[in-house]
Formats: sequence, C-alpha cells, structure tokens
Amino acid sequence: MGLMRHPLEMQALRHQMNEMFEQGGRDSGDENVPRTWAPAVDVVENETEIVLHAELPGMKKDEIDIQLTGDTLTIRGERKRTSTQRGENFHRIERQYGAFGRTFEVETPIDAASVSASYEEGVLTVRLPKQQEVKSRQIEIQVK
Repeated sequence: MGLMRHPLEMQALRHQMNEMFEQGGRDSGDENVPRTWAPAVDVVENETEIVLHAELPGMKKDEIDIQLTGDTLTIRGERKRTSTQRGENFHRIERQYGAFGRTFEVETPIDAASVSASYEEGVLTVRLPKQQEVKSRQIEIQVK
C-alpha cells in the first residue's frame, strides 16, 4: 500500500487506548473535558492515484484542514458538540466530537500540484495522483 500511519499518530492512539482502559472504557461524563476521536478512513490505491475517503458527518468544509508536507498528508479538524437546551435530559451521548488529526506517510511519489479534495454527504475524498515515472532517453553526444 502507498500509505503508512505516522509514528506520532500511533503514539497518540496508544495513549488514548491506555486512557480508555484506565477508565474502564467509560466516558468521564464531564462535558467540560474535550473528547478526542479519529474519523474512519479508507485508503484505495490504483495505477494512477491514491484515494482517501474519510467519514466526517456533520462537519462543514471550513472545519477541515488538509496539508501535504513532503511525503506526509495530514487531515485535521474539530467537530463541535451541538449546544444543549435547558431542561433536556440526555439518556445517552455516543456521537464523537472534539479535535481530531490523522497523519499518513505517502510512500509513493505524488504529483503535489495535482492533489485535490472534495466533500459530499459527510465523506471527505482526497485524491493523490502519482507522479509519472521519469522515462529515460538517449542523450546524443555532440562532437566539436
């Protein structure tokens, strides 16, 4: 595959899992404690491009930041919790919110100028076109 998880992302994931086990898998229940989450991402590769599909339901385009720096692709954002009305009693809150970040190392040379992103029905699609291989050519020697 053309992408790998970035070591810092793995470290953050390990930290989150340790916290989850320490809490017994329960949410703290404190609305003032920001929760972290990571959107599900599918990565597909074919001969011409690598395509990422990230689930970001309920988010707006301007709440999502995509950066390609060298061979590292980063998707960041923050899904804010909807405000609650006085008198509402929640029985269960399972939707995830808060800041997120996903980082991928691109192992295949990418045409950075042609990278594109689209967002439709809660799914972010990032297209990373592969660089065309440099073809060798015969160099003629000039005699002076």
